[in-house]
Amino acid sequence: MFLLKDKYVFGMALIRCISGLTEFSAALLMLKLDRVEHAMKINALLALVGPVVLISTTTIGLAGLAGKVSPVKMAIIGAGVTLIFIGVNK
Repeated sequence: MFLLKDKYVFGMALIRCISGLTEFSAALLMLKLDRVEHAMKINALLALVGPVVLISTTTIGLAGLAGKVSPVKMAIIGAGVTLIFIGVNK
């Protein structure tokens, strides 16, 4: 199927696949429960999962880039992720 060339890319893709399955499972659960109150609770839990996935995949990506990218560029990437969270929370 796919040749595993980079363990960092595999880790990032695996986390995203698990996240996608979690989202799909939550959607099916919302349909099964068929109540707005329950759907809102499930949606709130998913809102917690998203940032964890973002931080995890970014951390793995930064670890993979550690020897290949200058420290200044690493700091810019880290600042970008920080700005995303500031923008979302304001």
